[in-house]
Amino acid sequence: MQKIRNIAVIAHVDHGKTTLVDALLKQTNVFRDNQKEMQEERIMDSNDLERERGITILAKNCAIAYNDYKINIIDTPGHADFSGEVERTLSMADGALLIIDAQEGPMPQSRFVLKKALELDLKIIVVVNKIDKPFARTQVVLGKVEDLFLELAHNEDQLHFTTLYAVAREGKVFNELPEDFNQPGNVTPLLETIITEIPEPPVTQDGPFKMVVSSLDYDKHLGRISIGRIHSGTIRKRDTIIVTDKPTKSYSVERIMLGRGLDRYEAETAAAGDIVALTGVSDITIGQTLSDPSDTESLHTIEISEPTLHMQMGSNTSPFSAQEGEFNTSRQLEERLDRELESNLSLRVEKLDGGQFKLSGRGELHLSILLENMRREGYEMEVGKPQVITKKIDGVLHEPVEEVSIIVPEEYSGAINQEVGKRYGEMQKIESVTDTEVEFTYKMASRALIGLRSSLLTQTKGTALVSSQFLAFEPMGRAIPQLRNGALISSETGDVTAYGLNAAQQRGITFVEPGDTIYEGQIIGLNAKKEDIEVNVCKGKKLTNMRASGSDGVIQITPPILMSLEQSLEFIEDDELLEITPKSLRVRKKQLTAVDRKRQRRKEREAISPRS
Repeated sequence: MQKIRNIAVIAHVDHGKTTLVDALLKQTNVFRDNQKEMQEERIMDSNDLERERGITILAKNCAIAYNDYKINIIDTPGHADFSGEVERTLSMADGALLIIDAQEGPMPQSRFVLKKALELDLKIIVVVNKIDKPFARTQVVLGKVEDLFLELAHNEDQLHFTTLYAVAREGKVFNELPEDFNQPGNVTPLLETIITEIPEPPVTQDGPFKMVVSSLDYDKHLGRISIGRIHSGTIRKRDTIIVTDKPTKSYSVERIMLGRGLDRYEAETAAAGDIVALTGVSDITIGQTLSDPSDTESLHTIEISEPTLHMQMGSNTSPFSAQEGEFNTSRQLEERLDRELESNLSLRVEKLDGGQFKLSGRGELHLSILLENMRREGYEMEVGKPQVITKKIDGVLHEPVEEVSIIVPEEYSGAINQEVGKRYGEMQKIESVTDTEVEFTYKMASRALIGLRSSLLTQTKGTALVSSQFLAFEPMGRAIPQLRNGALISSETGDVTAYGLNAAQQRGITFVEPGDTIYEGQIIGLNAKKEDIEVNVCKGKKLTNMRASGSDGVIQITPPILMSLEQSLEFIEDDELLEITPKSLRVRKKQLTAVDRKRQRRKEREAISPRS
């Protein structure tokens, strides 16, 4: 047991967690020199979406060996929307590497992950990464880290942390801040610090076997795999165990698997303190306790932060339904969501009337990743505008409020203040990050954040770094005015023509191009004015015998604006839906025909002021 160290790697997004884990894996001879992993980056980010977006979405664990020690490493997400992954996996660790960018310093998610780690009384090692950046301000950042510990620490011992300095992309870690960043180096100082600073697992070999399930995996041959750290006792193949919530039903352990590098190997036995994967328990969920039948007491369960955003989902009802996807029925959507609930702890699903579902999650990114995964698996669906979750406290309606950090070049300061001002954000502080960059910190209602990231990226030419962290529920603030202009709505079903599209582009920007097939009620662009208007982009030019000179000139068409899934979610209004298929994203009105839309508006007016 004293030869095991369990450590989590925590940080704000893009501060270098996964890159540092890459260096640890490569330099501890996990791979042979000729293995492809030695040439790869972000080895732990195996999910397609993780590689495409450059972020960690799913927490993963690996194991390395160093000087007769086994070090279990847990790589956690850095984005606040995946906080459920962080919360459940920290319970397996005894210490944490807190990675901080030497230029940006502690960010909102740094605060969140550190707070969770200190609540669990984990031993913290601070690694100041990217010290070779041109605008690195290492000493200033260290001061900010110390202030953060002073704010969050629960006892004096937590204020005494070891600090290391790293250039993770080159696989170098130093005990002291070097004067020459180009000097040779490796990760040995980090490995030595982990062994000396991180305590052995606080568990006992005596007593009955106990383990909280912190993660689940699935194998088509082995079935459901339960992953967690053994709290006490020893487990052997074919041992009988129970789930403490239902002690009358027993299970036999079929396989015991331990970590080695990125892979697992089968073992006959496993002891307290190690992170283990077990098969044989078919109906287990995360947070439940596996135990020897002689002890039915459950261990401490994992507490997960509440969702802050919800949206409505249903099967695709557009005229193009079932043309591009394999799964479209309400029953198929329900089965898929049930599977997601087994491992996605931050997600809540409520079944509504009419085959609809209410999805609640930690934010737009959290929900959009689920939708993107489903569309890639062949599912069709339609979703409504994301809404914040409100609650009544002492009879007063409250809404979630977040701290928002925005780092931009100084030249865009005016644009930031103007955009956030429209959303009634309260500035908390402003400070220089480098000679040319400024960090704004605002306090804003969560509903004001919908669409903010995309808008700021557009206005700052993609240079804005936006992150947020949930603060608390506060009394409902002022209503935010509609920030988006009206829609260009197709009045016909058919193929888009260059002639029709050219006329539509006189009214605003468009999302389609000649040859696209569209339907009546589909939103094909954004109006230059506030009101919605209907346009016919399927019409062709009428042929006549008499033509004016030059009338057959070439039509110049502006390329369409193509929106990602997150941008589409931010774009839609209350009376609109986003149609999601494996091949397409289409924004549409809930009521497809002009007659139905007028009828719906009349009903809404009568509901507000009913006739006497």
